[in-house]
Amino acid sequence: MRTRRRKALAAMQGEEIKEKIASFPRWHYQFDLKGNLTLIFQENWINRHQQRKKYFFDPLVHLFGGSLAGKRVLDLGCNAGFWSLCAVEAGCDYVLGVDGRQMHVDQANFVFEVKEIENRRYDFVADNLFDVNLRRFGTFDVVLCLGLMYHISKHMVLMEKISEVNSDVLLIDTSLSTLLGPYLEIRHEPLKEPRHAVDYELVMSPTWEGVHELVRQFGYSVVTLKPRFEDYAGAHSYQSGERRAFLCAKRTDISRVPAEIEQAPPVAPPPYAWRERELRRQLRHRERRVRSLEQSQQRLKQRVGRLERQLQSMQASKNWKLLNKLARIRTRVSSLRRASS
Repeated sequence: MRTRRRKALAAMQGEEIKEKIASFPRWHYQFDLKGNLTLIFQENWINRHQQRKKYFFDPLVHLFGGSLAGKRVLDLGCNAGFWSLCAVEAGCDYVLGVDGRQMHVDQANFVFEVKEIENRRYDFVADNLFDVNLRRFGTFDVVLCLGLMYHISKHMVLMEKISEVNSDVLLIDTSLSTLLGPYLEIRHEPLKEPRHAVDYELVMSPTWEGVHELVRQFGYSVVTLKPRFEDYAGAHSYQSGERRAFLCAKRTDISRVPAEIEQAPPVAPPPYAWRERELRRQLRHRERRVRSLEQSQQRLKQRVGRLERQLQSMQASKNWKLLNKLARIRTRVSSLRRASS
């Protein structure tokens, strides 16, 4: 079935690929599909993803001698398969991508089929990762947990599921709470946003120390990679210290990673910084709401104005005067009928 679909997609050219790309309401990553670029929803994120690849994915590949040949990779929260594709292009034997939204899995399959990646080298599964039995796919040398950890509420369960199928390296990239100490900070995020959680609106962001404590509990050594981006456009959270990548391993000596290691949390926030951030978020939400109400009010005024103009035009017409006169006659006749009865 997938082979037949692959042949059909491989035969797609130009306009057909463009139409398929446009059929998806949103793309989180930019892909070049036979010269056709996917329409990334936020343009400066093109740079963001390029810088992220240099920051944590390229050092991972160099840690294994410049290739992932012979490695099996698990990509959790795979979205449209950007990092899965990076793994395949780095030579991995097999990659399994898991995402909670069917649209992302459909995008990933489309990308891999147009790229003509061999069927045996990948699978994508659409499901809540907490419901997937990962063990039925075997074990994995490398697990990618990129942009996921701050969209969940069950961090220990996640680490249990990862640890039981991960034989060696775990790469985490996550937004961080800037609280001091090993904590998980509660947040709320709407489920309708495609990048957010698929089960609960209540999620938790780990602190820098929290990530270290969490992975060590499951037998991993861990280092934090220090970002040195050439351009922080679309990636200011790395510059401010509110996002970091963590390289973890059970067996591999990660001290050999060709990247600068961060020895301590990057941000020392003032007291109640978390409360200030939350208030700012609420303020932005209310400002958007006010703008939306103002736009609705303006549209309503325009509609009322049109109706008033139409009414004035009708009142000035002969037909309107005749209709009014006829209505008064009918009312008079009805009144006389009632009086005579």
